[in-house]
Amino acid sequence: METQQAHHVVGAIRDSMQTVLSGKPESVDLAITALLAGAHLLIEDVPGVGKTTLAKALAKSIQASVHRIQFTPDLLPSDITGVSIYNQHTGAFEFRPGAVFANIVIADEINRASPKTQSALLEAMEERRVSVDQTTYQLAAPFLVVATQNPVEMEGTYPLPESQRDRFGMCVSMGYPELDDEVAILDVQGSRDPLEQLAPVTDAETIREAVEAVNAVWVDPAIKRYLVRIVDATRHSPDCRVGASPRASLQLLRLARARAIVHGRDYVIPDDIQALAQPTLAHRIVLNTEAQLARKPAHDVVADAVAGVAVPGRRRTP
Repeated sequence: METQQAHHVVGAIRDSMQTVLSGKPESVDLAITALLAGAHLLIEDVPGVGKTTLAKALAKSIQASVHRIQFTPDLLPSDITGVSIYNQHTGAFEFRPGAVFANIVIADEINRASPKTQSALLEAMEERRVSVDQTTYQLAAPFLVVATQNPVEMEGTYPLPESQRDRFGMCVSMGYPELDDEVAILDVQGSRDPLEQLAPVTDAETIREAVEAVNAVWVDPAIKRYLVRIVDATRHSPDCRVGASPRASLQLLRLARARAIVHGRDYVIPDDIQALAQPTLAHRIVLNTEAQLARKPAHDVVADAVAGVAVPGRRRTP
């Protein structure tokens, strides 16, 4: 698939999602960027601002297999990965796939389950496969986990393990809508659920081709060095105990390529790196005690890292 063809697919998905998400074009574009990059998406915000609606709108715009998992304290790892059950008729064990066997998995309120259950997704998210009873099962492509979670300070939530957070390509926040947008929400959703009217505008095979098109987006070596210097700046930040990993660099590069396609380009520019640095890196870094006590947001630490690195081809002002 050519870059412009992939851009047309993006436009169709965007138009579909915006019929149910008023005033959230940035969140929609970030979700589509994650889809094209094959990067799992974490949506973190307070209840009621449209986290699950965003995840469902993305899933319903694509004709593919979709499973929704409601994470609760009593959810078991086998509910996610599957389990082998003894069949008395055949005298053998049969594998019953869990909810993770789908093209798009909506993990709703993922941090309401125990860390043990959350960890059941680790292998699937990183390697696109599941191991049960010494047998490995490959997951179908495309495979995307779209997880929602409430802030960890809220009652009944567990913080995601650092290894789990690092496997999410991006973490985005919905935020409260503007007043006019909230009035539009009342008009659209006051008497019906717009998700029920949403029809697929593309299919899994087309998305697979669009994901492949991301690999053809050109990245100048100077842009790659710019990206790595930003990631490295988080490792040397006086506010960080743990900076972003090389996995973060790889994810940021692929997301930047996907964003280029979303904006109709076949090449990456510094603006792509700058726009994606915070949603890609902020959830991966671990602040030190002083920054936590000062309540300094991780997004500000990443913003400082971006501001401290010179843009390729642009002279820094004194």
